[in-house]
Amino acid sequence: MNAIASSGLRLLTIEDDPTLGAHLSSHLSERGFDVTWCQDGGEGLAQARGGDYDLVLMDIMLPGIGGLEILRSLRRERAVPVILMSALGAEQDRIAGFSQGADDYLPKPFSLAELSVRVEAVLRRVALERGSQTLGSTPTELQMDPQKDDVGLDGQWAGLTGTEYRLLETFLGSQGETLSKPFLYQHVLHRPFTAHDRSLDMHVSHLRRKLQAIGYLRHQLHTVWGKGYVFAEAED
Repeated sequence: MNAIASSGLRLLTIEDDPTLGAHLSSHLSERGFDVTWCQDGGEGLAQARGGDYDLVLMDIMLPGIGGLEILRSLRRERAVPVILMSALGAEQDRIAGFSQGADDYLPKPFSLAELSVRVEAVLRRVALERGSQTLGSTPTELQMDPQKDDVGLDGQWAGLTGTEYRLLETFLGSQGETLSKPFLYQHVLHRPFTAHDRSLDMHVSHLRRKLQAIGYLRHQLHTVWGKGYVFAEAED
């Protein structure tokens, strides 16, 4: 992993499918993580409560206790980041996961390369929030300040609002993925989307302008007409 050193980080995977679970455990171990794998929801919740894990990666459909119930229990007790996995790829399922406090949602099937990127993005955000990490060390990388809800580049700060900061965090966690307006309204603005509400468009426009003003060129925020927005690598 690039921005976050994986050595020594403890990951808990909760996945009842033996083939996928074995692949996840092997892949993440090869990436330098200390991986614990559980195949039952009850066992997974006990492990999550009793272990000092840096991230939990779990399926939604689990025997014993379901993933969303585990997530609700964890959120009452601790702030460990959680990535949900599920073949339930419909938007309402993603919204349900995020509304319960998930940090990311990975629809099945997915590649191990995508998994690595998602894990890195979540761990990077957590490190930033804890004040122990910045997004890289070169002038092309953003510096996040969760205390100020702002982002900077090479010492110049964008002056984001709280909503714009949450919006940027969401895009950073789903780079290259088109995020729909209903999803962004629920996850960032915390209210349902209605056809005549242009608040999200305004926030996106302001965020795009402020990133351009500080000279951030690595990613571009594109409108996907009829669908939503995507935060993608800028083309050379």
